[in-house]
Amino acid sequence: QVQLVESGGGLVQAGGSLRLSCVASGRTVSGYNMGWFRQALGKEREFVAAIRWIGGITYYADSVKGRFTISRDNAKNTVYLQMNRLKPEDTAVYYCAADNRVFGLGSEKHDYDYWGQGTQVTVSS
Repeated sequence: QVQLVESGGGLVQAGGSLRLSCVASGRTVSGYNMGWFRQALGKEREFVAAIRWIGGITYYADSVKGRFTISRDNAKNTVYLQMNRLKPEDTAVYYCAADNRVFGLGSEKHDYDYWGQGTQVTVSS
């Protein structure tokens, strides 16, 4: 089993930055693809970004491309989401997720096996 705990959320003004962290425990996630999703109030959970377990390959939703950066530190069993130039529409609960498949890099909820509890990000205008 993998446990994921997100942190780093908060209230920020539009144009500001936040860095989310997701620490994994239970087992190493160095062999897992890792992803970030978000869910705004009254909306479906949507894909934000993902990073492959090897090679540093990343994938982003169009809505965050060029503003958000996903990275990982396998030595710390941690994945990060650097969010710059934040917009009010980025307001959501952000979830970290882990996918233990060897191939591919998923952007669908069903691709991921483990989820964190989420951290709230609120961007004021």
